[in-house]
Parts: sequence; structure tokens; C-alpha cells
Amino acid sequence: MTRNRQPRKARSDFRLQGRKRTTTLHAREQVRRQFRPRRVRILFVGEAPPASGRFFYQADSGLYRAIRDTFEAALPSLRSADDDFLEAFRALGCYLVDLCGTPVDRMDRRLRRHICAAGEARLARRLRQLRPNIVVVLVRSIASNVRRAKAAAGWSGVYLELPYPGRWHRFRLAFRRKLIPLLRKALRETPPNHSRGEKEYDRLVRTSGAPR
Repeated sequence: MTRNRQPRKARSDFRLQGRKRTTTLHAREQVRRQFRPRRVRILFVGEAPPASGRFFYQADSGLYRAIRDTFEAALPSLRSADDDFLEAFRALGCYLVDLCGTPVDRMDRRLRRHICAAGEARLARRLRQLRPNIVVVLVRSIASNVRRAKAAAGWSGVYLELPYPGRWHRFRLAFRRKLIPLLRKALRETPPNHSRGEKEYDRLVRTSGAPR
């Protein structure tokens, strides 16, 4: 009897952990949706939310800091915003989504590739729904997945693949060197088509010294 109870308990614990994980991921997605622009101009695509619980839209991840610092280099006025960066990111028509809906960074390589491949259909749906002008891939390892997704969605536009700005200094520099010119060029184009976004866009560009 003891031998039979333990597996049931283990399965019960696993299901409970799964529910907690789903609730956490659901909460993250709710936060993400709060920062979705009405018109997405630049769509950033990451691999997946990290297993650590950190999250770009919680302003507590390394990716958040790398993107914020790069935007501040392109728009110096954002340095004074600090806590308002996510609002400014939204107002500029920028949005970040993930290829995968669940964390993959602690999975083995084979399973990770499988989950990324399964995420292509999900990303294709988002591309058809959001219709961004620009797509920026934040992790080169998922570039082939994103290319297949955009082909499936029939999406065309400006497309950029970046190295992940992680611990390697040369990758962080390459990330900034490639993204800053794109941001400055995009800022010369028409701002998002809603009054609050237009006003925020104009304020940011006017005070940043970025070319229009």
C-alpha cells in the first residue's frame, strides 16, 4: 500500500505545481497585455519567459535592462523616465512577445527545439493579428523559427535578427549597434494612430534630439 500511495502523491504534487506554474504564466500574460499598443509598430520576439520568474514586463530581467538601455541611447530623454520606460515603450508602438508560452531555458536541447518549433504557429497567429511594421528577433537561436512563422503568416516588412544581450560583452555591444540605428530610423516614420500615443511619441522625439 505504501508503494502505491507515493506515486499518487507525486502525481498530485506535480499537478499542483503545474497549476501554480500556469497561474503564474497567466498572470504574466495579463501584465503583458496591459502594455500592448493599439497599433504595434515594432514587434520584439523573444524565446520564452525565463524559468526564474523574471519577466520583461515586470521590469526585473536582464533583457528588460538591455532594451531599456538601448532605447535610452537612441532616445536620451528616456533616461529621466526610468520607472515609466514600459509606458514609453508602449506609447512608441513597441511590444514584446515570446515564441514559446512556457519557459524552456531549463529543458534539454532536444525538447527545447521541439517546444520552439511548436511555437511557430502561435507566433504566426500573432503576426497576422498585430501586423507590425518591423519585427526584431532577440535571440538568434530562434531566427529560423521566426522566419518560418512570418512566412506562414504572409508577413513582410523590416526584419532584424539580434544576438541575445546576455553576459557576453561583445553580444551586448552588437545588440546596441544594430538596434539603435533601426530605432532612430523608425522614429522618423508616422507615430501610432491614437492620440495619447501620438502626444507621447512627439514629446519623446522632440526632447531626445533624435532625427525625424
